[in-house]
Amino acid sequence: MKTTDVLIIGSGIAGAAAALKLAKDPSLHIIMITREADPHESNSNYAQGGIIHRGADDSAELLVQDILAAGAGASLPEAARILAEEGPPRLENLLLTEAAIGFDRGAGGELAFGQEAAHSRRRILHVGDGTGHSIMLGLMAAVRRQPNIELLTNATAVDLITYPHHSRDPLDTYKPITCYGAYVFDRNGRAIHRTLARTTVLATGGLGRIYRNTTNPPGARGDGLAMAHRAGANIINAEYIQFHPTALAVPGAEGFLISEAVRGEGGTLLTPTGEPFMHKYDPQWKDLAPRDVVARAIHREMEAHGYSYVLLDIGTHMPAEKIRARFPNIYAECLRVGIDMTRESIPVVPAAHYSCGGVAVDAWGASSIQNLYAVGEVSCTGLHGANRLASTSLLEGLVFGERAAEHIAGWVADGFLPQPDDIPPWDESNLIHDSDPALIQGDMQTIQNVMWHYVGLIRSGDRLSRAIRELRHLQNEIETFYRKTKLSDGLIGLRNAVEAALIVAQAARHNRQSRGCHFRTDSVDGGDRLL
Repeated sequence: MKTTDVLIIGSGIAGAAAALKLAKDPSLHIIMITREADPHESNSNYAQGGIIHRGADDSAELLVQDILAAGAGASLPEAARILAEEGPPRLENLLLTEAAIGFDRGAGGELAFGQEAAHSRRRILHVGDGTGHSIMLGLMAAVRRQPNIELLTNATAVDLITYPHHSRDPLDTYKPITCYGAYVFDRNGRAIHRTLARTTVLATGGLGRIYRNTTNPPGARGDGLAMAHRAGANIINAEYIQFHPTALAVPGAEGFLISEAVRGEGGTLLTPTGEPFMHKYDPQWKDLAPRDVVARAIHREMEAHGYSYVLLDIGTHMPAEKIRARFPNIYAECLRVGIDMTRESIPVVPAAHYSCGGVAVDAWGASSIQNLYAVGEVSCTGLHGANRLASTSLLEGLVFGERAAEHIAGWVADGFLPQPDDIPPWDESNLIHDSDPALIQGDMQTIQNVMWHYVGLIRSGDRLSRAIRELRHLQNEIETFYRKTKLSDGLIGLRNAVEAALIVAQAARHNRQSRGCHFRTDSVDGGDRLL
């Protein structure tokens, strides 16, 4: 068992930003855990496009306007203003100064700004097409330099420890729900430990792996969302799942992200017969339309004409040497599977990419559960509304990770920390089965297929009701299995995935109005509104 001032669950940009800000107070002890063996592994690590800064002809007000426009009327203006005003100075302090990230620069040494869809200015900092990877290398190096941050790998959070649920005092029933850490599964020792904390920060990332086609890594299965939901936290905007328009559609590389920056640099979408089509769906923005519009346009072209993919052409718009320099990772991956993107168009399909909703938090990352904060993709600050503007996610993680840390630092030293005897140990009695990877994989594939077909890009009341019925039945089976089976990371993830899937499906059925990336054929607004 461990005790700490702050427990951070997750090691992406949001968790790392929070940890580094808190570590500036040497009297505080911070534990950061990740289920991965490599702490660099997270959704943040795979962010190709870049992170928003502020160009020479740019302003906070222009960025706010772009965020609100992309969010389809559902973005919270306060959150957009916080990001636009605080983002650039926080980025400079943490990423340019403290972590010394080597963003791409022009011939004169000035920062190079990229263009992405639905941005009215060039304002995206990048490191080739591996921005997230470079950022995480720098941030984790900075984390390791802090003596008061304890980094634990191969450690999967199982459930949050909350009062009154885990309290031995029956009078705590009358008090608000309060979080005091988590039960943590040690993947190496295969044991469950209590980690008690004055405050807990969820930074667990997204849930793309509940879908069959996704750009997300294996760990993005909704762990944090499911844990918070079981504990009683408010969840909002869960129906708004953003599908990235362009994931590689070649055997052996399915789900590999082809960054929006490719279209930002002039790439165009074509049918397999070589015809451009985005002008039919958004005459103004065309290939740089918001992601929900582009993804549905591709889906519609594929559905109407029986295409199994569409094409993305950059080779006729950009010299080969510039493609190789600007997109080295995408170029290498395409070449690995037989596509030379300097001479050939890239086969692409939409894939589940980003959860715009999540654990409801205020402007400082505080959830509806006392002592529980949520930052990054697992949270819902209101910033993204019904559709995320490209490259806002890394900056949101940084800004709200630091804001949460600043809020926590004001009170955590005086916060209550339960004694070990106050919290019951994990009960492993009556566990008669070993975890069966085949059963887990089969059930996970069922969840992914149900979500893809019924809770995907195009939804309806009938599809959503069917999904909920099937997921509820599967959840009952999984919960029965879970109660009799020795824990494994896969079993924990399966239990969380089916719960996260139900949260999304139920929110989608409840919201009968098409907006942003939530599109229903039976929308109450009466229109087949693709745009």
